Parts: sequence; C-alpha cells; structure tokens
Amino acid sequence: MLRLIFVAALAGFSRASDVLDYTDDDFESKIGDHGLALVEFFAPWCGHCKRLAPEYEAAATRLKGIVSLVKVDCTSNSNTCSKYGVSGYPTLKIFRDGEETGPYDGPRTADGIVSFLKKQAGPASVELKTDADFQKYITDQDASVVGFFADDKSTAQTEFLKAASALRDNYRFAHTNSEALLQSHGIDGEGVILFRPPRLSNKFEDSSVAYSEDKYTSNKIKRFIQDNIFGICPHMTDDNKDQLKGKDLLVAYYDVDYDKNPKGSNYWRNRVMKVAKSFLDQGKKLNFAVASKNIFSHDVSEFGMDGSSGELPLVTIRTAKGDKYAMTEEFSRDGKALERFLQDYFDGKLKRYLKSEPIPESNDGPVKVVVAENFDSIVNDDSKDVLIEFYAPWCGHCKNLEPKFNELGEKLGSDPNVVIAKMDATANDVPSPYEVSGFPTLYFAPAGRKMSPKKYEGGREVSDFLSYLKREATNPLVMQEESKKKKKKKDEDDDDKTEL
Repeated sequence: MLRLIFVAALAGFSRASDVLDYTDDDFESKIGDHGLALVEFFAPWCGHCKRLAPEYEAAATRLKGIVSLVKVDCTSNSNTCSKYGVSGYPTLKIFRDGEETGPYDGPRTADGIVSFLKKQAGPASVELKTDADFQKYITDQDASVVGFFADDKSTAQTEFLKAASALRDNYRFAHTNSEALLQSHGIDGEGVILFRPPRLSNKFEDSSVAYSEDKYTSNKIKRFIQDNIFGICPHMTDDNKDQLKGKDLLVAYYDVDYDKNPKGSNYWRNRVMKVAKSFLDQGKKLNFAVASKNIFSHDVSEFGMDGSSGELPLVTIRTAKGDKYAMTEEFSRDGKALERFLQDYFDGKLKRYLKSEPIPESNDGPVKVVVAENFDSIVNDDSKDVLIEFYAPWCGHCKNLEPKFNELGEKLGSDPNVVIAKMDATANDVPSPYEVSGFPTLYFAPAGRKMSPKKYEGGREVSDFLSYLKREATNPLVMQEESKKKKKKKDEDDDDKTEL
C-alpha cells in the first residue's frame, strides 16, 4: 500500500507545472516578487491557448530560476484581465518588478520564448572585466555593441545604458571600465563600438564600426546602432526578420546554414554583397539580406518560386509598400544576372509580381469574385462604392458569412453604384493599403477615395450591412426588393387604368 502511495506521489510530482497560476486574489501581491515575468492571460476554451499550453509549459521548465512564467484564467479572474486591457486570447505581457512593461510579440514556441526571455533577463548591458570576457562576448552569432568608459559615473555611460535598455529586445549590449580594454582598442576616455559577427566577416565592409558623434545621447547612440547593425547584407533569421521587413528589401534565398556550412553560406552572400556594394556606392537606396530558403519557404512561395531544388539563390524584392518583384533570370556566379535585375529595378522597368488566381470567365453572381489581376478594375473603380470580404476557403466564419453576403449582393444587385465583392486572400496578393491578418476581414472602399478604405467592424447580419451602407454609401441605395415593389405597383396601376 505504501508503495502505491509513493508511486502516486511521484506521478503527482511529475505532473507539477512550472507555470505559476495566479488569480484576482493574489496577482497583485505576487507579481512583484519576480524581477522579470511573462504572463499569459487565457481562456480554457480558446484553441490558440490550447496550442500554446505545451510550448509555454516547456519554456517555463527551461527558464526556471531565470524568468518566471505566469498564467491567469480570464474566465474566472476578470478583474485582473480587465485591469491589463485583455481583449483577446491568449494575451501575453511582460512584467518587471510587478509593473507591466509591454506586450510579448515574440515567437509562440518553447524555443522562441526561451530565446526571447533570456535576452530580457539580467541587466540590459553586460559588464566586461577582462579581455577573455570581451573575446567570448563578441564571438556570438549576433552583432555586439560595446561601450568603453574610463569613468563608470560618466554621462556617456549613463546615456549608453539608457540606449541599451531601450533596444535590449533586439540587440546585445556590453560595457567595460577596464583600463586595459580601453587601451587595447585605442579609446581615450569613452567610446562605443559595434562589432559584427565573425561568421559574417567579409572584404566589402569593416568588421567593426565606431560611434563618431562628439556628444553621447541615448537617441544618437540608438540611431548609430540602427543605422549600422546589419551592414551591407545581413543574415535574415526568425529573430531579426521583423527588423528587416517593412523596408525596401532584396533577399537572396538559398541553403544558408552558418552552423553546418559557413563557407558555402558565405560563398553566395559575398556575390550578393559585391553587387549590392556597387549600387549602394552609387547612392541607390535598397536593403539587402540573405536567408534560408527552407526556413523562409513561405516567403519564397509568395513570389511563385519553388525553393525545393537547386543550389542557386532565388532573388526577390519586396518594397515597404508591398510591391513584389522576382528575378526570373538564373543567378549567375559572376553576378551579372543580379546586376541586370537591380538595374531594371532602379530604372523602373520591372513588372510587379502578383500572386493571382485566373480572372473568372464569368463574374455575374451577386457577389463579384475579385482576384489580384482584376482588383484594380473592380475594387478601385472610382465610380463605385465597394464592400469587399477577404476570406480563406477553410475559414468556418467565412463559410457562415457566405449565404448572408450572397443575400446582400442580391438585394443590391440592381444598384449601379455599389459592388459587393469577395477575394480569397490565401490565393491572391492583397494590395496596399489593405491589411488582412485574420478571416474574414471586410473593407469598404468608397467611390473617389480608393486609397483610404475603411475597415468594416460592424455586425454580420444582412441588416447590419445594409444599415452601414445606407450611412456610408456615396449615393442612396437602390435595393432589389424596392424595385420589385415598384414594378408590382406599376403593373397594378396599369391594370386599374385598363379597367377604366
């Protein structure tokens, strides 16, 4: 009997969670016990929360003693969730010493959570005391920003630490007051140096860049870092992709793997860098990067490319506005093909790449089918108001909306000024300024103001759509039912006249 109790106790211990479970009664009193904590606000019925749970649990175990992971069930602890503005599940927030410091926007996998929070743990800037500390620090796979200060009470060091605190989510910081380290780097009193990762060393740019401003302020230091951190052509990864995307960016995708094949990874990168530098030296504005075509296979497919075979890089450009260009000529080892592609890009000769389904041969239904190739002719028709649904074929909410949207289209079928439309956003590029992050997403594009569409946030009954369109439409609505009633009344009047 005792053996059974002991086994049961062991099973209970094995199931013990490393995620701390807080409630309305103890959240405020306990959250301050942690220097750094990640809090998940969740609901037990939420599918996304269920998928996150094992990853969150694994991360909590790996981070035990370093960072605390907490969860709060919002279905039974509404006061705490309301206080922190939770409106969807799961919501993850970072707390320092009991105070919320911002949302957690990192990956939702155990590896991603651990990587992100380890950067957050401890001081924003690590102190280096010896040359061995320094050498170990700058050999990391990420860039290193090091501040050298003779006086640890100096204004320059204070401003450097402010910059480190502000940018700690994305970059690595260290500082030293070692006289020997200052001397070995030729620093007279104070200086900041950005060291690029040794694995990315190349002949086209210096391996380090020194801060050159006369005055040290946190804003100037931040600008220096952001302007120089990536160099001519960085290695784009899951960790830094958000800092690179959103700019005019050329990416060469191939079998990048700096762990298993650093020489091969740099072979193609150097060829991209050579061409990139020649255009940058001419004052051309474009950002460059290399990335693994396997890790970023989704990005590659977004340009209609197949990254499953071949060693040659696949090259794409995506602008900040969302315009896409794909290099169709095969990448050449001498770089000439890339030169021609870039020259055509800067000369405005490239045709934009559009991922698009074929234009429908017949488009006479109550809801017009929009694809990327006919988006301009239907949605951007300046003479018409357009209510468009961006959907996914597998989306349950979209399937529920379909009959209502069809009914709406039928009711407005005789209105020459209004178009009800739909677009499969998984099979077609969604143009700027539309933003689609979930399904269904609906927008109203008013006549004469096509670059300022309004996101529709109202109800999803036919009556809700009609009320919205009556309020927003450029012209009074003409509805099918009203037309039928008028025709019926006219026929009755004609009958009356015949009898007379």
